[in-house]
Amino acid sequence: MSIEPRKPPLQFAIRLQRALGGQAGWGGFILQILFVAVLAWISYEIVSNASENLKAQRITAGFGFLANTAGFDVNQSLIPYAGSDTYTRVFFVGLLNTLLVSLIGVFFATLIGFLVALGRLSPNWLLARISGGYVELVRNLPLLFQILFWYLAVLAALPNPRQSIALFGSFFLSNRGLVIPKPIGDPGFEPFMLALLIAVVASVGLWRYSRWKLFQNGQMIKVWPYVLGLLIGLPVVSALMFGAPVSFEVPVLKGFNFSGGSRVIPEFVALTLALSTYTAAFIAEIVRAGILAVHKGQMEAGTSLGLQRGSALRLIVIPQALRVILPPLTNQYLNLTKNSSLAVAIGYPDLVSVFAGTTLSQTGQAIEIIGITMGVYLLISLVTSAIMSFYGWRLGRSLGG
Repeated sequence: MSIEPRKPPLQFAIRLQRALGGQAGWGGFILQILFVAVLAWISYEIVSNASENLKAQRITAGFGFLANTAGFDVNQSLIPYAGSDTYTRVFFVGLLNTLLVSLIGVFFATLIGFLVALGRLSPNWLLARISGGYVELVRNLPLLFQILFWYLAVLAALPNPRQSIALFGSFFLSNRGLVIPKPIGDPGFEPFMLALLIAVVASVGLWRYSRWKLFQNGQMIKVWPYVLGLLIGLPVVSALMFGAPVSFEVPVLKGFNFSGGSRVIPEFVALTLALSTYTAAFIAEIVRAGILAVHKGQMEAGTSLGLQRGSALRLIVIPQALRVILPPLTNQYLNLTKNSSLAVAIGYPDLVSVFAGTTLSQTGQAIEIIGITMGVYLLISLVTSAIMSFYGWRLGRSLGG
């Protein structure tokens, strides 16, 4: 009696089962099918209900409304805008205003956050307590409350333009904002900018060379005198050769307001101050935690090499701490950008205010406008995350990670 060997199971069927259902097998695959079917049904019901509501309100779906005339003004625009422009122009005005307040807010929040973190770690008792008090106070108050505080309690309490606070006879601070001299380009502007660009590139090259020498043989080169000379000397030489790069239009009080110059609206100032100080409190704790995550022996090693405390932090501790700091720091940048939508509370013309607010109320195209707004914020967040991830990758390579 011969015993025939049993045929091996079909490998194709097993692989297909694992690919479709994972470790759960065919049961997992059926559950996935049911889940997708439920999502499709819910999506169909949402779209169908929205379509019926639009028909009932006699609103035509689509993006044709973007070519219609807006018919309203905006009190701050980085690009030329008038009430006779289209809703597409309104969208770009709001987008640029959102990007402006977000970029300036990120810059000042990072600067303040790093300074407060170093203050909390300072051996100076008074400085450490003041920094700690700032963090505990600011981060535990709602952001909307802080925006309203800066706008209503601080800026709105300033005098009117006729009694404005004058600084150097050219800057005027009142409840209508800050009026500053307006720069106007002269023939020497282009040579001046070219000289400044050359100075910046040369300064970056010197800084990178000093870093290379430091890591190659431990030789420290003081490049700041050369950098300062380049950044000041080359533009000054350009101005002497080709004339002044800009002239300034000084604002003049006429009647109840100022004529000429440029005006920084109080809504922008209040929003920038609130976003910067609020986010800086969280960044300070992130930076402090990152520095404390680096072993104290690193600081001691730098001190034993003759480095002062500030140099040891800048050259040894903080570069290593950035690995810990960057992921939560990216989250704070994203939060600041999204929190800028609270500008609608004080009337700052950001994307939410002029596009998802005024434009939506005039056109009734809620689905299209909300979809565009959500897509813009998602794109900004993804670009920010990509930039920070690339910087983290470069940092890891430089540290040998």
